[in-house]
Amino acid sequence: MSEAPAPVELAEGCEPQDRTVFLLAHTGRPAAVRSAERVVLGLMRCGIGVRLLAGEAADLPLPDKVELVEEIGPAAVEGCELIIVLGGDGTLLRGAEFARASGVPMLGVNLGRVGFLAEAERDDLDKVVDRVVTKEYEVEERMTLDVLVRTDGRIVHTDWALNEASVEKASRERMLEVVTEVDGRPVSRFGCDGVVCATPTGSTAYAFSAGGPVVWPEVEALLMVPISAHALFAKPLLTSPRSVLAVEVQPETPHGVLWCDGRRTVELPAGARVEVRRGAVPVRLARLHHASFTDRLVAKFALPVAGWRGAPV
Repeated sequence: MSEAPAPVELAEGCEPQDRTVFLLAHTGRPAAVRSAERVVLGLMRCGIGVRLLAGEAADLPLPDKVELVEEIGPAAVEGCELIIVLGGDGTLLRGAEFARASGVPMLGVNLGRVGFLAEAERDDLDKVVDRVVTKEYEVEERMTLDVLVRTDGRIVHTDWALNEASVEKASRERMLEVVTEVDGRPVSRFGCDGVVCATPTGSTAYAFSAGGPVVWPEVEALLMVPISAHALFAKPLLTSPRSVLAVEVQPETPHGVLWCDGRRTVELPAGARVEVRRGAVPVRLARLHHASFTDRLVAKFALPVAGWRGAPV
C-alpha cells in the first residue's frame, strides 16, 4: 500500500459541502489507480466527500479523510449523491449493481475499449470533476430485465440484468436445443449456441455481437437474438416492452447456463425454463452532455462518415 499523500487543502473559494460521492474503480489497472487518485483529489479540494470500498482503498494512494466502507451492497452508497465508476464494461456493470440496488445515479468513465455505458473517457476526468462539483449533469433511467428460472413449474432462481440475460450451452461439444416463446406462444425450436434476451441498452453489447440490431436507448422494447442457430428462421426479434420472453431448454438436450450481464450465472438443467420481462427497477445514469446516440454510435465504433454533407435546408 502506498503512503497517503499530504492532507488535501480546499481550493480557493471552496468550502466543505454536505455532499458525498461513491467511487468504484478497477484497481487492478494502473490507469484506473491514477484516474481514481485524480478524481478523489479533485472532488475533495472542492469540499465534496468521497467514499470507497475498504477492499479497494488498499490499492490506492488516498488522503486520510476518504470515507471507507466494508459493506458491499446498497448500504455502501447510502446518502451518496452519485456513483462514479472508473473502468471498462465489467466495472461499469458492477457499478450498475450498486446503482440499481440503491437508486443512486451512476456516472461511468471509460478506461476500457468501447464502453457504451460510460459517459466520459479518461481524457475527460477534469471535466467530470467540474460537472459533478457544479451539479451540471442530468439523470436518465435505463430499462432493466427481471429474469426467473423455472424447473418442473417451480421458480428456482430470480435475477436481473441491465444489458442482457443469455441462455447458453454449457459445453462446446453439443448444441443446446431450445424452444423460444413470446407472450405465452411458441415461436420456434432449434439447436443453437444460445439465445440472448436484451434491453435497448444491451443491444450494443452481446446482442450486437450475435447479429442483433442496434436499438436507440429511448426506444422501449425487448430483444431476442439467437446465437449460431441451426434453423431457417432464427432471426432477431424486437418485441413490446410489455412482452414476456421465454426460452425452454428441451429435456433431451444437455444442460445449459444462464448468464446475467456476463457477471452472474446459474446452471440450467434439461427442461428448465427462463422467463424474461421488463424490470420493475431501472438503473439511473448520469449524463454530462446532450450528444445524440447517433454521434455516440459513430464515435464508439469509429464509423466512416467522411463525405457527409448534411440534409438539405
